[in-house]
Amino acid sequence: MRVAVRNTKMALPYSELFDQNSFYKAFEKDLARANQELVIESPFITVRRLTHLLPIIKKLKKRGVRITVNTKDPFEYDTVRWQGEATKAVRLLQCAGVKVLYTVGHHRKLAIIDRAILWEGSLNILSQSDSCEIMRRTQSPEAAEQMLRFTITVTFVS
Repeated sequence: MRVAVRNTKMALPYSELFDQNSFYKAFEKDLARANQELVIESPFITVRRLTHLLPIIKKLKKRGVRITVNTKDPFEYDTVRWQGEATKAVRLLQCAGVKVLYTVGHHRKLAIIDRAILWEGSLNILSQSDSCEIMRRTQSPEAAEQMLRFTITVTFVS
C-alpha cells in the first residue's frame, strides 16, 4: 500500500541509525519524555523483554500516556511454548492498561512517540534478545503522522 505525503516540499527530517546494542538506551530516553501517546508495533512479544520495559510503561500510564501495542495473535506462534509466552506477555500489558491489538500476519517493527518521533527498522521492540538488528530514529511530526496513517489504514482496512 502507498500513502502519499501531502507536502511534497517537506525537508528531509533528521534521523539516526541504531543497532541492537544502542537502541534501547536511546528508545528509553524518548519514552521518558513521552507525555501523550505511544504506539508500538512488534510482531513478537516475550516476558523477558517486557519485564525490562514494563516499569517504564507503567510510569507512562501513571502520567496519562495512551499506549497501544499492535502485535500478532499469540496463536499464530509456531509452538505451544511461544504461544503461552506471548499470551502471558499480552496479559501483562493489558493489566498495565495498555491497549493490545492483533494483526494477522503482522511483521512491522516500529514505534511512534507523541506523533513526533518515529522508530522503524528490523528490531522486534518487545522481544529482541540475541540478533543483529537496525532501527532508524526520525524526529519528524510529518513522518510520524504519515506512518500512523499508513499503519492504521493497513491494519483496519485490509
